[in-house]
Amino acid sequence: MSVVGCTPNVGRPRAFDMETALEKALEVFWKKGYDGTSLVDLTETMGINKPSLYAAFGNKEQLFLKAIELYESRPCSFFLPALEQPTAYQVAEHMLYGAAMNMADTSHPQGCVVVQGALSCSEAAASVKAALTNRRVEGEQKLCARFERAKQEGDLPATADAQTLARFLGTVLQGMAIQANNGATSEQLRQVAEMTLQAFPRV
Repeated sequence: MSVVGCTPNVGRPRAFDMETALEKALEVFWKKGYDGTSLVDLTETMGINKPSLYAAFGNKEQLFLKAIELYESRPCSFFLPALEQPTAYQVAEHMLYGAAMNMADTSHPQGCVVVQGALSCSEAAASVKAALTNRRVEGEQKLCARFERAKQEGDLPATADAQTLARFLGTVLQGMAIQANNGATSEQLRQVAEMTLQAFPRV
């Protein structure tokens, strides 16, 4: 686990755990969004000063993107594990139910930091918005490729449009993220997931 020296205003230098600090930064970005988060918010929450933040993570934008990488690799992440499910229906099921459970989990901020971050970015944070948009596009492409494979394996109808199906699922997931941010419960999101699965094409 990485540890970096941190020099406070007074006293001896102390060490801080980079992963723990990054977790704390993620929580702030998740609650306040990229634009709504100040450097003071970050340094106070992470327990480090500005020079230490810059030395360990770079600028605010670089810190945010590192926090997003951490977010996508968390044990509760559901997107990539869903792609490994044996059937296309199970891919969608795992993804939708995972979103319903995770996005409304009260142990952390609700919704999805990637979706909310892109929606709330100002023009001044255009590069951050572009990076988040690219991540969503890459996710949709991976999902499309998985559905194309399902068609080749006879697991989806030959008439199914993999691209549209991936976009449909992505649109529902993004909508669930916004609903969760607005206070929807896990059960309410699960009902949305169940209705979506009723429309999912099966052989």
